[in-house]
Amino acid sequence: MTHWFPIGISTYAGEIDRLFYIILFITGLIFVLVQGALLYFAFKYRHVEGRKAFHIHGDMRVEAIWTAIPFLIVVYIALASIGPWLRIRDYDRFPPAELEVEVTAKQFEWNVTYPGPDGSLGTGDDFVRRNQLHLPVGRVVHVHLSAEDVIHSFFLPEFRVKQDAVPGLRLPVWFEAMETGTYTLGCAELCGMGHYRMRGTVTVHEAAAFDSWLQSSGETAFADGDDDDARVAAAAGTPQHDEHSGH
Repeated sequence: MTHWFPIGISTYAGEIDRLFYIILFITGLIFVLVQGALLYFAFKYRHVEGRKAFHIHGDMRVEAIWTAIPFLIVVYIALASIGPWLRIRDYDRFPPAELEVEVTAKQFEWNVTYPGPDGSLGTGDDFVRRNQLHLPVGRVVHVHLSAEDVIHSFFLPEFRVKQDAVPGLRLPVWFEAMETGTYTLGCAELCGMGHYRMRGTVTVHEAAAFDSWLQSSGETAFADGDDDDARVAAAAGTPQHDEHSGH
């Protein structure tokens, strides 16, 4: 079945979509009314031979009405949006994490750090996968997002997630996938000549399959020694959330 845009698979995707549908309906209705009025007046006051133009003074009542209506619409949209915004964006309201990963953006790749066999992020057995974000279905995931060089944008269209990755900041994102499958991780911020190729793959597993993948991948990475730098950095400790300074 063909869809106009990717179906939302996170727990809050439907809530975000509803807000966009409301805005689309309001703006679409206004567009139709304005274009209809434009055509009507263009026809009504078209040039007619022998008719002389005359000046019309403004009507304060009409001015007040078309100022008040957009104001009330904007207030309504703001009130409808503030609840979802706080639930999704306020770190203090995040649901407890069942999985934590570090995602570091740099030109032009995504490096994802997973907890190793001990199950804790920021310890010596963490391992890294480039452009591969593996997740379990039905579990709350916290992503700690950072950038090494320029501003990037962590974009998961099917999850309705988009968050800038800013050098010097460690920014939190949360979501919970409701469906298994393979999805897209993209960069939605122009970040250089190779921006077009900064893509990764999101794989949502069944919970048991994810646990098996995490265990085997961590053991393999530790045995191969291919993530020594990452493990040394992790063992040195990870910084606390910079976002708390803004509260």
